[in-house]
Amino acid sequence: MEFFNDPTLLAAGHALSTLLQFNRLIFLVFGVVVGLAIGLLPGIGGLTGFALLVPFTYTMDPYAAFAMLLGMASVITTSDVIPAVLFGVPGHAASQATVLDGLPMTKRGEASRALSACYMSSLFGGLIGAVILAFSLPLVRPFVLSVGTPEMLGLTIFGVSMVSALSGNAPLRGVVAACFGILVGMVGTNVATGQMRWTGDILYLQDGIPLVPIILGIFALPELCELAIRRTAIAENVQFSSREGMRQGVVDSLRNWFLILRCGGLGAILGAVPGITGAVTDWIAYGHALQTSKGAKQTFTRGDVRGVIAPEAANNAREGGSLVPMLSFGVPGGAAQAILLGAMMVHGFIPGPDMLTKHLDFTYSMVWSIALANIFGAGLCFLLSGQFAKISTLRYTLILPVIMPIIYVGAFQGSRSWGDLFVLLIAGVIGWTMKRLRWARPPLILGLVLGVLMERYMSISFVRYGTDWVTRPVVMVLLILAALVFFKPMFTALRVGGFARMRPSGTITFKREDLVYVFFIGVGIYMLVTAQSWLLMARIGPTVIASILVIAGTLSLAYKVLVIPAHAGAAHAGGGIHMDVSSDHEEKLSNTVTLLRAARFLGWFIAFLVCMSLIGMIPTVPIIIVAFMRIEGRESWRLSLILAACVTALIYGVFDQIIHIPWPSSLL
Repeated sequence: MEFFNDPTLLAAGHALSTLLQFNRLIFLVFGVVVGLAIGLLPGIGGLTGFALLVPFTYTMDPYAAFAMLLGMASVITTSDVIPAVLFGVPGHAASQATVLDGLPMTKRGEASRALSACYMSSLFGGLIGAVILAFSLPLVRPFVLSVGTPEMLGLTIFGVSMVSALSGNAPLRGVVAACFGILVGMVGTNVATGQMRWTGDILYLQDGIPLVPIILGIFALPELCELAIRRTAIAENVQFSSREGMRQGVVDSLRNWFLILRCGGLGAILGAVPGITGAVTDWIAYGHALQTSKGAKQTFTRGDVRGVIAPEAANNAREGGSLVPMLSFGVPGGAAQAILLGAMMVHGFIPGPDMLTKHLDFTYSMVWSIALANIFGAGLCFLLSGQFAKISTLRYTLILPVIMPIIYVGAFQGSRSWGDLFVLLIAGVIGWTMKRLRWARPPLILGLVLGVLMERYMSISFVRYGTDWVTRPVVMVLLILAALVFFKPMFTALRVGGFARMRPSGTITFKREDLVYVFFIGVGIYMLVTAQSWLLMARIGPTVIASILVIAGTLSLAYKVLVIPAHAGAAHAGGGIHMDVSSDHEEKLSNTVTLLRAARFLGWFIAFLVCMSLIGMIPTVPIIIVAFMRIEGRESWRLSLILAACVTALIYGVFDQIIHIPWPSSLL
């Protein structure tokens, strides 16, 4: 390999020695601290971090500047697991899959173990990404030049095919959820034709529904609602040793080194594909672990440590992979990388061959920045891991008042309008309903994220290549893999004789919970009918997806009503990949009590929105916190006021004074 000769090694060594100088290393550490802080705040991602730090880098030494920027970006997915594991609240879109096994581990008193495993897998994943970045830059140019929109389309179709793996023993329900997510992602202006789709003349919907409030609604609000229903600590009546848990998490990561290696490589490869975000990478890695790990079908989503190791290794490796197309061709993988690319050009670094020759030492300084940032980030998290784990033993009346305002602020980052908060509310109701009735939620998010990309790449492929794009070798391989992944559950059912048991049960049993099918099928029919008046390119995607939704939903409902006996319905659905709210309290609480407490939680949410519409966000926070703590938990006035003051100061200082968020308008 001619590229890796003595000059290359000298450049790598010079880059490391330059980066380790104190005046540059201190900026790397500062970036790491900022990145860890951003990861803790739901909805605040790398884009906000770059927007905050880039203006300060224009007059800085380029080595120090990019050490700070990459230090920040590399560790966001290290700390975002903390709220995901402790509360079930994804700190970032890339930590959704970590919730599925991280939160059950916390409920068992294994929060330290889960966090430790996350940090170690994040560290190894980040190092894998840095190594792949270093070795792939001189080799990747011919490969990337051969990748066009058909190959990108094939990759997104492969990603969507993972819904089958993420749906447990109810693949048709996973297809329904995924199609619903794709259709939600199609709301707004069609890029190819300019056609307005399902906007209803609402300005907020014209640019599409933002991802952040949907993610927080589907995954975060249901977990907090469960906490309000149970009225206990997250980890109740458990004893845990922080030091022992941290040690066990390290052992778990070392024991699963091959899984980390596979998922790290997968994350780096997916990161190199523009448009494939962390919200997709973690689900694909999770699905890969689910399909390849021994016994995963019985233990995943119930607190299997491998379920947190796989997505975290992939997420941190993704950062290194995302720099490959940016440095080689100037193609950013997303908005955050676009800002980073702009900063590079301000400093005089033009992506392309010069980054591998003239500026090779600077290129390797970026590689070292990613590697060192992951080491520092994991080390800092390890120091605080034990204390973070103890948060899970706090009373719910101390946790909910702190988390809820931060979720409101995080959701507001979608488009910074009132619509984000209404989307959060609607998505929360849908997410809680799906969770309680044991519907798989990951396929919905996967469809939402990949559906828009799939339609865009399909339009370009048909316009540019006609139908010939299907015969391209890479596309054919990806489509075959997608078919195998998608139909594997059916092959398994055939092999074990599952279809032999699919005989009518003799009775027709329609229950209230089946209204969820009616809802999804009704949405599919409405979208299918209304799409027929649009331009051809604007209606092809909605027509196909809505038809699949209606067919899959009808078949699944018919199977449940006509085939599955009434007493076996819950058991049959129970194997799906989901976070099951009813399993935590259904034996202790009646349905009536559960629904009343859920409605009470929803009432607090609505009260927050009403109060905010009257007096604004900042004044609302302390009022609602004090009211909640006094009414729900009968906490003392002193504790209520202190906690309200601290949370208000945090939101005002960080979001108002530092990030300068324009808050929703209010009457007063």
